Amino acid sequence: MIELFAGIVQLQYGQAYVELDGAFDGNMENSFIGQSNGLCGAAASEILFLVTGLHTGPVGLTVNLFDAAPELDQEWEEVVEVSFRAPRGEITLMEWGADQGVRIAVPSGEYRARCYGVDMEEANALDTNITEVPVDRYRLDLWLAPSAPDRVIKQTSEVAAYWHDWAGTLASPER
Repeated sequence: MIELFAGIVQLQYGQAYVELDGAFDGNMENSFIGQSNGLCGAAASEILFLVTGLHTGPVGLTVNLFDAAPELDQEWEEVVEVSFRAPRGEITLMEWGADQGVRIAVPSGEYRARCYGVDMEEANALDTNITEVPVDRYRLDLWLAPSAPDRVIKQTSEVAAYWHDWAGTLASPER
């Protein structure tokens, strides 16, 4: 395992992004169309759209790269998986509304991303965190893998259930 990023991400509107191939067009729904999970949108080819419990403030985020699918870490409260393509050999971690982000080198190719979250409910109730200490934390585990449908592996909070339900209401592009 290689830790690609570990730190604080400042967000607004409960959103952060991983740009894959170009800039985000601002349309949240396009990132989730046809998905069952509402926490990590991968339906748009240019971005992974991350939804958090906190509306505004700092969240903790770690991004790891694995050689193969890692074991599921059961200690996290929310877990979803998506597939994405990194065509440029790098991804860029972006805070909401930022012009620049943290560039992270990765091998180009097809990936699976497992997104973990913890303390989303507490952060959602807080809404805005004016301290420098994150309430909710997230982890993205990445590995090269063939494309597969997104899936919700574990859901414990009402806020995660809300976003999963919302994603399920979006029409699939095949319909």
